[in-house]
Amino acid sequence: MRFRAKIVDVACLNHFTRVINTIAKLAKTCTLRLTVDKLYFILTDKVANGGVSMWCELSQGNFFDEFQMEGVAAEHNEIYLELTPENLSRALKTAQNAKTVKIKLTNKHCPCLTVAVELPSLSSSSRIVTHDIPVGVIPRRLWNDFREPTVPDFDVSIYLPVLKTMKSVVERMKNLSNCIVLEANLNGEMNLKIETDLVSVTTHFKGLGNPPWVSEDGSQNSTQDRDPESMAEARIDIRKLLQLLAGQQVNPTKALCNIVSKRIVHFILLHEEVSLQYFIPALA
Repeated sequence: MRFRAKIVDVACLNHFTRVINTIAKLAKTCTLRLTVDKLYFILTDKVANGGVSMWCELSQGNFFDEFQMEGVAAEHNEIYLELTPENLSRALKTAQNAKTVKIKLTNKHCPCLTVAVELPSLSSSSRIVTHDIPVGVIPRRLWNDFREPTVPDFDVSIYLPVLKTMKSVVERMKNLSNCIVLEANLNGEMNLKIETDLVSVTTHFKGLGNPPWVSEDGSQNSTQDRDPESMAEARIDIRKLLQLLAGQQVNPTKALCNIVSKRIVHFILLHEEVSLQYFIPALA
């Protein structure tokens, strides 16, 4: 099992750093899945137990100048590692103006992702800062626990308003309640609502637009029979929503959410070569 990769391009390095910073804000620990052409950051807190789950996918060719890996076996050419993204985020902070960054799977007392940062120096010799980030190797028999979550059969899918705007609204609301109701319809309208014994606050968004979804067999998805005015809603933990909005450093080009009434809210944030899916279960 081997893995090594190298980033030389500054823009790629900054972009990769922003992605890792975002992940670090969303997950204390996560699974890094490496394949020949992609990296995945996966968090699978069981949604049934009220945990959030996350699936972030990156094409390695858009970030790395060199990328080599050999998986566990020829027919299972993948590597699954458990890591603390905050540690990787810290290592990359030292790489702001680096000449190159190399990431390699090593074994030093325990398996590590070793990040070697080559910094510019005035003399001819270069300065290299090395970070060893301990990782756990996830055995083949557990890989099935980390499959891509299926898009739930939602009632409403809607584009999100500007995330900064949404964040400032949710930030103000979190002082009033621990949960927030997110509701939307097929008319491009979305409301964020707080309802407590003392206060009821609603912020309305209009004209957001609804993404066209086509299912695997080419038919339109089941939402087409739905009354466009009728709202689908889910009550979710406001801190989990804020964590997603506050952690964003990749400025997605497209952001949308799918609501399965009273069950789950599924967020999808897309940015050129990164896609992030985030699932927040509804509260009873």
